[in-house]
Amino acid sequence: MKDYLIRGMDSNGNIRFFAATTTSLVEKARKIHNTSPTATAALGRALTAAAMLGVDLKNEKDILTFRIKGDGPIGSIVTVANNKGEVKGYVANPHADLPTRADGKLDVGGLVGKNGQLAIIKDLGLKEPYVGLTNLISGEIAEDLAHYFYTSEQQPTAISLGVLVDKDISVRAAGGYMLQLLPGIKDDEIDRIEEIIKNAKPISTLVDEGLDAEEILQNLFGEFKIKTLNKIPLEYSCNCSRNRIKEVLISLGNDELEKIIEEDEKAEVVCHFCNTKYYFTKEELVELLK
Repeated sequence: MKDYLIRGMDSNGNIRFFAATTTSLVEKARKIHNTSPTATAALGRALTAAAMLGVDLKNEKDILTFRIKGDGPIGSIVTVANNKGEVKGYVANPHADLPTRADGKLDVGGLVGKNGQLAIIKDLGLKEPYVGLTNLISGEIAEDLAHYFYTSEQQPTAISLGVLVDKDISVRAAGGYMLQLLPGIKDDEIDRIEEIIKNAKPISTLVDEGLDAEEILQNLFGEFKIKTLNKIPLEYSCNCSRNRIKEVLISLGNDELEKIIEEDEKAEVVCHFCNTKYYFTKEELVELLK
């Protein structure tokens, strides 16, 4: 089953729905970063969230960065998405791990930590990017993101994110859904949504059972007569290139470049998102000074 995302609206125009299956892209991220099982779950949740947030960007060149920095051993989690379904990400400490919780689940909250901040940064091609910040409340990511929407954007939001890691530490299932409640919604509809979510199977279980994004929404919220607005394929995609890395080196300034040339006589630059290594000889570095 290919990864993709759907965006929809209920028949009354009161609820926005998002659902995504992300098993393949999260598995690709795991292979790139060689993450521990719990780090895979944390990064996978963040990648799925970024994918759902990214499709709301208006222009193809707009970029959304979803960043979490708690006080847990994983350190920072950074994910980036656009409105074309392309996502990428990394964690500061990919090998950090914790024992499973008493209920047998991966301790993502412990790995991330409860004390820290969540940031959503939208680069819309303006002079300054839009930055929204809020404090973490659990480190479980979905709960923290719902808290962000409520406090920073005054947008009541329900989010479920999940990653099921197999015994061989590969990703068996990953996905998520998000509902945003608009001003016209009735109290009894809110109560019903809360009841459905409370009794729902974990999102990773639904994906593992073979449900696609439409089926997840229909299975849970079909009574709201959801109309699909668009369907977008998702993939883990990094747009780094040798030319982009050259620009990064040039941006260091001549003094720093001259120091690298004098001390190291070469440079190796590794992309955080895909671990591609770029090598530059002394001669190539000298060229960048011109």
